[in-house]
Amino acid sequence: MSNQNQLVSKVDWITVSLYALFVLAGWMNIYSAVYNPETHLWIFDAKFYDSNAGKQLIWMGTSLILIICIFAIDFRFFEAFAPIIYASFIGLLVLVPFLGVTINGSHSWFKFGTITIQPAEFAKTATALLLAKYINEPQVNLSKWKNQWIAAAIIGLPMILIIASNETGSALVFASFLILLYREGLPGEYPGLFIGSVTIFVSALLLSPWTILATLIVIAGIIIALSPIYVQRLKQTYTKAALFIVGIMFMVFLVDLAVNKVLKEHQRNRIKVLIDPSFDPRGLGYQVTQSKIAIGSGGFWGKGYLQGTQTKFDFVPEQSTDFIFCTIGEEHGFFGVMVVILLFVAFLWRLMYLADQQRSRFARAYGYGVVGILFFHFLVNIGMTIGLMPIMGIPLPFFSYGGSSLWSFTILLFIFLKLDSHRSDMLSR
Repeated sequence: MSNQNQLVSKVDWITVSLYALFVLAGWMNIYSAVYNPETHLWIFDAKFYDSNAGKQLIWMGTSLILIICIFAIDFRFFEAFAPIIYASFIGLLVLVPFLGVTINGSHSWFKFGTITIQPAEFAKTATALLLAKYINEPQVNLSKWKNQWIAAAIIGLPMILIIASNETGSALVFASFLILLYREGLPGEYPGLFIGSVTIFVSALLLSPWTILATLIVIAGIIIALSPIYVQRLKQTYTKAALFIVGIMFMVFLVDLAVNKVLKEHQRNRIKVLIDPSFDPRGLGYQVTQSKIAIGSGGFWGKGYLQGTQTKFDFVPEQSTDFIFCTIGEEHGFFGVMVVILLFVAFLWRLMYLADQQRSRFARAYGYGVVGILFFHFLVNIGMTIGLMPIMGIPLPFFSYGGSSLWSFTILLFIFLKLDSHRSDMLSR
């Protein structure tokens, strides 16, 4: 059997099939989101390629070329050149504030004629590669402070540069690398601290400081009362409880300070809309409200393909990009929404399974980086459309319109599938 046939036989075709299904379903929903029954353009019409559906079809074709290129490259290239790939995109992130253009309030794009590219999307893949390479070093132990700080620096540098380009949503995606680090030995206190910080942040937005303080005192009192062992060290217990409460309250006031003094007005408004959609009924609140109306109007089975009235009359802004999930909900209903969610869960589970099968720590770590990024996008995008997350410009992987988005997700995924196809050729660690 030739090397080419061996490679084809080792590719995980289940994952490839799910990818193809998502991309095709995404294009159909983009077509529906921009469909105009009066013009009724088809793919054979030149003007069709002026629409998002036509442009996405071109991005899909070029994505196929990218996949072929990835499989033509030696699998060892990605680990060997990870530092160069990372440094290249760091350089682009440094240049984009000076040479880039502003689109939708974000100065994070390079424009080449009619084509716009967002380097922040590709920086996620570059960071995942370098982080996996660093973790694969024999001396690296993520339970040590030094190694933790180096890993944090690898993640933090692109985050800072992306935030400087006013693209906070893309920067937050880098928090998903906690999944990779935890899988590779990061102590559980760090994910716990992250979850706790998010909980405190949300609580500080929804509740008054006095309500939070009263709740903490009650919880501490119940824990002390139900733990007789603490009676022998009552003074120490009260001191620790008091310090814990003071620490949390300090964080609560920091959240208030950050929201009102540090965040920009449009970022503050997104948070306020999350709490109260009626805050900005003609702006961000309108977008979230119409999104929920569109999804809810689909009922159980949906209105049918190309039959969504909310979609056809452009009630939801950015529906073919960040809010593509609305089209799924309106036209395919609760049933269609659940099918998409379950397929995504199966897709992520499959990737985790493949990651755990890797003999190389580099491939395994990179695989979990892929899982974390896709999971974050999936969770936040759907959360945005149903009003559970603030609007932050996070696309739904493989579904949302956008060349940078589709290219970056395709490269991210197929580098891992390339590594997986050479699983038996890698040294185990």
